[in-house]
Amino acid sequence: MFDVVKPGLATTVQDLGRPGYYHLGLPISGAMDRFALVAANRLVGNEDGAAGLEAVFLGPELRFSADTLVAVTGADMPPKVDGVEQPGWTAFKVLAGQVLSFAFLKRGARAYIAVAGGIDVPEVLGSRSTYALGTLGGFEGRALKAGDAVGIGAASGKGREGTSVPAGLRRAAGGASAALRVLPGLYWHRLTDGAKESFFEDSWKVAPEADRIGYRFRGGRKLDFVPRRQPFGAGSDPSNIVDSCYPYGSIQVPGGTEPIILHRDAVSGGGYFMLGTVISADMDLIGQLQPHQSVRFETVAMDQALAARKDETARLARLEAALAS
Repeated sequence: MFDVVKPGLATTVQDLGRPGYYHLGLPISGAMDRFALVAANRLVGNEDGAAGLEAVFLGPELRFSADTLVAVTGADMPPKVDGVEQPGWTAFKVLAGQVLSFAFLKRGARAYIAVAGGIDVPEVLGSRSTYALGTLGGFEGRALKAGDAVGIGAASGKGREGTSVPAGLRRAAGGASAALRVLPGLYWHRLTDGAKESFFEDSWKVAPEADRIGYRFRGGRKLDFVPRRQPFGAGSDPSNIVDSCYPYGSIQVPGGTEPIILHRDAVSGGGYFMLGTVISADMDLIGQLQPHQSVRFETVAMDQALAARKDETARLARLEAALAS
């Protein structure tokens, strides 16, 4: 068990999510950077889907009541044990009575904290992930607060202190700019040719309104739509459509001005136009973007999207091989 001394800015319990309920309006939730959580879990000997903590921008302070093994991955937010800095992407020990804390964020947005045995909170619909908007899962359906006492499961004993993820397998968190690959979607034809070109030509910046539900972007040119008579139920704005399902990663552009990429806690449907979908291989990257960071969008075809997904699967296999050796 550990006690929360300070909760950080928005620290929640997350695993790999609860698929299968999106059609009922419940999003998958789970880690925004899935690779980072999996890597942290493997370092401490957990199953890939064990629950860990997702800390955003500012890390928590946690006092442990028993010796344990911990790993921190994702954003460059250096962990410290009783004030002594520990390496990221590496398993390290925290002894009973010691406090795990964090230095200031250097790069990225979200750090993942795995503890041997995983975070022990009740499963809700097959997952321990927090869906704060619905007060579902996690620790009482919310972010951690000072004074919370959080349980830890039984460790497998497979984790080893000093085990580290090779530098070549760590995705660089943050950076000056990022490129997100997009597969144009069902409503792509609603844009004029000029708008189709400008969306991929322009540089966009992450807006302050960027969270687990969606990331908003600003700075590019306004998108123009092919004139049409709006169908019944679509609303008067050209960017509106008759209500439709939203896939994860879909890019809405309300009013044609500020694209919004839906992420792990996204709503499941609505009446905003969607120009395409960010490919699955780049969804982790979005979770590490900071406000005001520059972003470019790149168009890809389905075969390129599938190849990128295959590359991500291969990276997980390389991680497994590296940690086994």
